[in-house]
Amino acid sequence: MMSPEFLSVAMFVILLIVVFLGHPLGITLGGLGIVFGILGYGPTAFFILANKSYGLMTNYVLVAIPLFILMAQFLDKSGVADDLYETMYVVMGSIKGGLALATIVVCTVFAATTGIVGASVVAMGLLAAPSMVKKGYDLQLTAGVITAGGTLGILIPPSIMLVVYGGLIGMSVGKLFMAAVVPGLFLAFMYLIYAFIYCQVKPNAGPPIPKEERIHTGMQKFVMMCKSLFPPLFLIFAVLGSISAGIATPTEAAGLGCVGALILALANGRVNIKLFKDSAYSTMKITCMVMLIFVGANFYTSIFMGLGGGEVFTDVLFSVSDNKYVILGVMMFILFLLGMFVDWLGILLLCVPIFTPIAVNQLGFDPLWFAVLVCVNLQMSFLTPPFGYALFYLKGVAPEGMELSHIYKGIIPFVLLQLITLILCVVFPDIITWLPNAVFK
Repeated sequence: MMSPEFLSVAMFVILLIVVFLGHPLGITLGGLGIVFGILGYGPTAFFILANKSYGLMTNYVLVAIPLFILMAQFLDKSGVADDLYETMYVVMGSIKGGLALATIVVCTVFAATTGIVGASVVAMGLLAAPSMVKKGYDLQLTAGVITAGGTLGILIPPSIMLVVYGGLIGMSVGKLFMAAVVPGLFLAFMYLIYAFIYCQVKPNAGPPIPKEERIHTGMQKFVMMCKSLFPPLFLIFAVLGSISAGIATPTEAAGLGCVGALILALANGRVNIKLFKDSAYSTMKITCMVMLIFVGANFYTSIFMGLGGGEVFTDVLFSVSDNKYVILGVMMFILFLLGMFVDWLGILLLCVPIFTPIAVNQLGFDPLWFAVLVCVNLQMSFLTPPFGYALFYLKGVAPEGMELSHIYKGIIPFVLLQLITLILCVVFPDIITWLPNAVFK
């Protein structure tokens, strides 16, 4: 007879092998959970699967996922990003690197309204990349600002990742939202500083738009800002403000966001049957994908932990060092390494139930602080080769002349900036904890 510890180790090793071979994550997780559940528990494994699935279906927090996705789809398909980029193009295009800065600003605003990386990267790839390439911008810089800026959507609230994290371990999504605001905006600020300095040092990498195209007056620019920038900002503050003020739960705020996004689409004159049909269909596809992985991962983790996998993992970590920050560094490195090969959702659902008890109960870390550290780390998974999703999102819509090699080289400085931000969040915990502590006294 195989010991439970042996089964748990074999379960984890086989998962890595199967995922690296490219098999669908949700089905793989569920299938391995059933196989090893039967080996470890017998037919009782099916009762565990039913119980875990029912628990997910009755989790009120997870209702926010399809609502935030629907909000993102309304904004994506209603032209809000198009109008915003056109405005920032006019306002910032006259300075060196202006289009790169405009792209990062639009990505930041879009991140706070969509929360979906794929939508942000594809939208900015279609809007910004052709303009930047046409104006003579460095291809690597162009690729870097679009992919890195697009990934802000997974961190800056309302983020689907934060909703999933909160629902996974029973943590307040509102507190997670507040805790992620400063790190997300700090990261966007780092991108802006890097792009600005890079274009000052290498003026040819980001030339300003020609003088003959600078035809708008200050008042015209202000009016454009009022029309395209302020409405999305109002929507962001309405969603986050209602949560922080205790007026609405994250799920209720997500419903409010859907209504606000629909009003913005109506104001742009873009509401029609096609908008509703496309948005609903995309929301259904994304939600089904997320929930399939959620059910599979939840069941897999339950079997893995039940077989003693958590204890085995804890023993391995503590055999490395007794220093809690060294152990934290090992966990962060594991997340970073997995991010090169596995989707963020799979990593989150697999590692958080294992890592969180170790970090909080045994190492004594603040659970909110640790949660945001994990999310900042997982943002890098979208950019790190060989399977960084943002790289392939951009490649799918990249203008002629932009090769995958340009994209790979372009993301290197931004991955380093993400790593620096992660380290700063460890050294200065208040970057994460200050805002939620101030809001939720």
